[in-house]
Amino acid sequence: MAMPANEIEELIKIAFPDAIVTIEDLRGDGDHYACNVVSTAFTGKNRVQQHQMVYKALGGRMGSELHALALQTSAPQK
Repeated sequence: MAMPANEIEELIKIAFPDAIVTIEDLRGDGDHYACNVVSTAFTGKNRVQQHQMVYKALGGRMGSELHALALQTSAPQK
């Protein structure tokens, strides 16, 4: 079962209210996305930690409802 992009964005914004989230449906099938998340919550965290934070925000949906997510994360530029 596919997961709509707006649901992905909503879950991320609940965890990171200041986040700027952009999502692209790579195949038009609602199952393969590219997602860019910029949040102050990522300040001082390495890339692996940032990605783990996003996966936690998605509440275990990776691999089930959400098949593929090409994830890019960063803290805002000063």
